[in-house]
Amino acid sequence: MTPIGRTRERGIETLSLDSPDTRNALSAPLVAELADALTDCAKDTDVRAIVLTHTGNTFCAGADLRNPPPPDALVALLRQIVETPKPVVARVTGHVRAGGLGLLAACDIAVASGAATFAFTEVRIGVAPAVISLPLLPRTDPRALARYYLTGERFDAPEAARIGLLTTAGEDVDESLAPVLDGLRRSAPEALAETKRLLTARVLETFDRDAADLTALSARLFASAQAREGMTAFLERRDPVWLV
Repeated sequence: MTPIGRTRERGIETLSLDSPDTRNALSAPLVAELADALTDCAKDTDVRAIVLTHTGNTFCAGADLRNPPPPDALVALLRQIVETPKPVVARVTGHVRAGGLGLLAACDIAVASGAATFAFTEVRIGVAPAVISLPLLPRTDPRALARYYLTGERFDAPEAARIGLLTTAGEDVDESLAPVLDGLRRSAPEALAETKRLLTARVLETFDRDAADLTALSARLFASAQAREGMTAFLERRDPVWLV
C-alpha cells in the first residue's frame, strides 16, 4: 500500500501520510514518496497550494526506528517543503512527535484541532532534535524550544500556536482552514511563489549554514551506544538505564 494518499479539490492538492499502522513514522519509503509527490505538485500548474495531512490518530510519530531514512534524505525533504514554490499547509488532527514537528515547521501555514498533541521526544531515546532544528529554530519561540527540547514534555495545540509551531488551533480544523484555503485560491500563482520566497529566505539561510553539521550530528547520535539503549528501551516498552 502506498504511504501517501493524494486527492485534489479546486486547485488544492491534499497529500496524506497514510501509514497508520506505523503511526505515520518517517520511514525511508514514506520520505521518498512524499518527496516525489511534492515534486509533482510543484510542476503542476493546476495546483495552487498543497495540504499535508494524515490518516489515523497520529500525524507523524517521528523517525521510523525500524526503517529510518538517511539523515540527508530528511534534510532534503524539509528543504523541499520550504522551497516548493506553492504554499504548503499542514492540517493536523492527531499526535505529532519528534521528526513530525520538523514537517510542521517546514510548512508555510500549520493548523491543528484540539485533539492534537506535540512532543520533542528525541532526548528520551538518547538523541537530539538535530535535523528538524533547521526549520524550527528560525520560526519558533527560543525559550519554549529550550524547555520542550530538553524535557520531552507533551504540550497541546494552543501552546503550539503560542510558541509559533502552529499558525492557529481550533476545535474544528477544517473550519479554521476554510478562510486560509479560500485566500490561497484567490491569490495569483506567481505572486504566491514570490511571496513565499520572501518569507522563507531566513529559513533557507539556516539550511545553507547548518545542514551539513546537523546531519553529521544526527548520524553520530543515532549510531551511539546511548541511542541504541534508548531505542531498545522504547521498542521493549521499558525505562532506559539512565532514568533516575
